[in-house]
Amino acid sequence: MKIVHRLLFALHAFVGVGALAGGLAAITNPQTPLGITVEVLKNSPFSDFLIPGIILFTVIGLGNIICALMFHFKSRFQGYISSVFSWALVIWIVVQCIMMNAIAFLHVLFFTIGIIEAALSMIILYEQQLFPVNQILKFIKK
Repeated sequence: MKIVHRLLFALHAFVGVGALAGGLAAITNPQTPLGITVEVLKNSPFSDFLIPGIILFTVIGLGNIICALMFHFKSRFQGYISSVFSWALVIWIVVQCIMMNAIAFLHVLFFTIGIIEAALSMIILYEQQLFPVNQILKFIKK
């Protein structure tokens, strides 16, 4: 089971560092972060990348870094926290694709990483027999 914990640590750290960098780029240069023009936001409620950058930096970036630290320090709640930030990443990517009306390679990559993180988080919850796994097991045994 150590491999699952190490893999989740690495994935959350990778996503967190990338999101911190992308979010910081959007916060410091909201008109053209990393060369992306605001024209891609024409179908979104945003006029520039400031608010999405703040969300990317705090929720996805800091959230995944905190999650990676939870694995490093072996927190009891690491399965829950990993699951929350895994699904946050998946939702972020889906909403981003809808708003930008486009799908790029990085969208597919990070969507896949989010799904893998979510599946691995469920393995941890199953291993520790925490909710919802404990409820499912009770239901099956009846």
